[in-house]
Amino acid sequence: MNAMTHRHVGRAHAGVLLTTLLLALAACGKDENVAATAAATPDPWPQVAWPLAEDPALEKRITDLMATMTVEEKVGQLVQGDIASITPDDVRRYRLGSVLAGGNSDPGGRYDAAPAEWLALADAFYAASMDTSTGGKAIPVLFGIDAVHGQSNIIGATLFPHNIGLGAARNPDMLRRIGEVTALETRATGMEWAFAPTVAVPQDDRWGRTYEGYSESPEVVASYAGAMVEGLQGKVGTPAFLDGRHVIASVKHFLGDGGTTDGKDQGDTRISEADLVRIHAAGYPPAIAAGAQTVMASFNSVNGEKMHGHRQYLTDALKGRMHFGGFVVGDWNGHGQVKGCTTTDCPATINAGLDMAMASDSWKGFYETTLAAVKNDTISQQRLDEAVRRILRVKMRLGLFEAGKPSTRAVGGQFALIGAPEHRALARQAVRESLVLLKNQGGVLPLSPKQRILVAGDGANDVGKQAGGWTLNWQGTGTTRKDFPNADTIYEGIAQQASAAGGEAVLAVDGKYVTKPDVAVVVFGESPYAEFQGDLPTLAYKPGDDADLDLIKRLKADGIPVVAVFLSGRPLWVNREINAADAFVAAWLPGSEGAGVADVLLRRPDGSVQHDFKGRLSFSWPRTATQYANNVGQKDYDPQFAFGFGLSYADNGDLAALPEVSGVTGNEGATGVFFARGEAGSGIALRLQNSTGQGVTVTKVPDALQGDLLKVTGVDHLAQEDGRRLAWSGKAEAVAALQSHTALDLQRESNGDLMLLTTLRVESAPRGEAWLAVGCGTGCSARIALTPTLAKLPVGQWTRVGVPLKCLAAAGADVGKLDRPWSIGTAGAMTLSVSRVALGALNEAETSIGCAGA
Repeated sequence: MNAMTHRHVGRAHAGVLLTTLLLALAACGKDENVAATAAATPDPWPQVAWPLAEDPALEKRITDLMATMTVEEKVGQLVQGDIASITPDDVRRYRLGSVLAGGNSDPGGRYDAAPAEWLALADAFYAASMDTSTGGKAIPVLFGIDAVHGQSNIIGATLFPHNIGLGAARNPDMLRRIGEVTALETRATGMEWAFAPTVAVPQDDRWGRTYEGYSESPEVVASYAGAMVEGLQGKVGTPAFLDGRHVIASVKHFLGDGGTTDGKDQGDTRISEADLVRIHAAGYPPAIAAGAQTVMASFNSVNGEKMHGHRQYLTDALKGRMHFGGFVVGDWNGHGQVKGCTTTDCPATINAGLDMAMASDSWKGFYETTLAAVKNDTISQQRLDEAVRRILRVKMRLGLFEAGKPSTRAVGGQFALIGAPEHRALARQAVRESLVLLKNQGGVLPLSPKQRILVAGDGANDVGKQAGGWTLNWQGTGTTRKDFPNADTIYEGIAQQASAAGGEAVLAVDGKYVTKPDVAVVVFGESPYAEFQGDLPTLAYKPGDDADLDLIKRLKADGIPVVAVFLSGRPLWVNREINAADAFVAAWLPGSEGAGVADVLLRRPDGSVQHDFKGRLSFSWPRTATQYANNVGQKDYDPQFAFGFGLSYADNGDLAALPEVSGVTGNEGATGVFFARGEAGSGIALRLQNSTGQGVTVTKVPDALQGDLLKVTGVDHLAQEDGRRLAWSGKAEAVAALQSHTALDLQRESNGDLMLLTTLRVESAPRGEAWLAVGCGTGCSARIALTPTLAKLPVGQWTRVGVPLKCLAAAGADVGKLDRPWSIGTAGAMTLSVSRVALGALNEAETSIGCAGA
């Protein structure tokens, strides 16, 4: 079916579906008013003009190629595998259409692989796809990657502010240039497909992907979507469009990802169709009008139906009413969540309109079952051919068939482009324009660079923290300063300018000093996170942990003016910190160019302003920790700082004291944390139990199991008694367990490499078998042998020990209903200290226990 025919059929099917049904009902006499209702009900979906005219020569070329392809080759085009689970030989054998590098997938399994290693891998996959020595057609593979704030997977790349910061800048033209730079640095390393931009419109700031959205406002998102697509792909109708210096974009995630109930990642968006289109589809019309070549389906459901299986929206609305002329790709095994599907078997997703499945680690099984479904006509030949045609059309538009291997293309291997000075200058501009000033009491800002400036806080000299998630790995954790050779920390940016002006900047993360400074800049905020691990129950900032607040107050008590620079992926309730500081700057997640912060905070040496604050809130700032879904335009809108707020130096920055009662205590605000700071998480209890399950719930320390089988006392790790020392006597079996009051659903978290991390210290090695276990009721548990691991750890040294959740699932635990997310037991003598039990990324573990230990 050619493009024009499909467009006509899609439009006809989508546009008359509801009307035809209602008229039929009316004709049957079921409702005499239905026909009139059908005619009067407006269609909420916009009619979008696809900007690329039909190309008869291109369509004939596709038709001729498809006429020679076997059904096996056609099915291969529909499958995308992850580089951690697929090899070039697999691509050669199965003739797969695409590969991707997921957030934790890198050449050699190393997050710090060199650019040359990435390019060599791209060459190898390309060569395999073009190799016909064992049969098959030479159809170039597409290599996709999450270049979501620059080519952020690569050492040395330019890291732009995350989208939440760019939204505050209100500068679509800058977005276009950011797209161009991202495309160049991506092409230099061998890929030709960026999984960007995200055009979600987050409505609940508890969502862990809030920072991937430009704004809570559909209008702001719409103003950016087309510009970013044009920057990545080039402008339709010009020679630059999809040339060797550009990549194909992937507009995501279709649809409703920012509107899920309770802000849960991959949850359900309960909404009317009119509001779904008005709010959550706002970015798609301008992106389609700019010629976006791919759209990525979302994990979430809409009114109970998973988007990966939602024909009404993927086919009827996106391809039909909005005339999208590229192809639809899935998200990481998202098809496996469709009703009746598994990750390796889901004809329903192809029938719903998905053209290419991101079958990351399930690709082989998915290929085999899809092939079988085509042969038994569960997937029609017509549907298969339509999907293949869409994929081949994009590859031919991109010129892949003539491009040669990635290293020989226009900018392939030009590694000087990665973190190039002009690219960093653009990123530095983006930082300057994204900063939002919320308070400037007494006009303390801008600061003279001639002063002695103390730079404090755990974000002051940490590129990883200021860059956030999706930076060198999925969650953005575990990086070091050497991983960012083309970057400046916020401290380094301040120090460079202070030194040049004759002043001095002194770094002291803990805020301690020898010579009293004239002013202090305290940089603090959220640690890196990505999807679902960043979901929060409230917007309270670090409930129960006042270390940052105490630092600000201590400096203020010494008579030192304090400028607070807050790093975060969303607005959070920080009223106490705002009150304590003289000035408060929302810096979001600025990326690699910390010097951009210094450009705005510091005056020129002559006393004039270098750069004023331009940023304006693209997300409303909460009045309380529970005001997480109060968005501009809603009824009863009453935030602390309204959408669009942002001071400049000409404004009166004085602020009356804000209320300091949030109603959130303990570990309630921590996601995926089961034990920390000496306390079990919200809804969880620490229990000591014997082999029959009898025991005590620990509410104080010291405490002990009857007969002193197991004793618990307080121990210091990072703070006074923030850990628990567990001493087994060896007289009989005993278990220390974290018991949840309600069953925990960790199915989503087990889809990948997420780990159960225990921060522990061996005080005396086990004398006998010790184990780590999780439980989900009678006959539903998993046990991991712990003795070999503990025996290898140095006594007296804190270590993070990780067990992949998928290993626990493979060992028999139903991770969808865990009521005991952690326990350690032994019948022998052993003493361990434990300070934290939480979910974490693969590279956070200092010692890992693989599935073989299950």
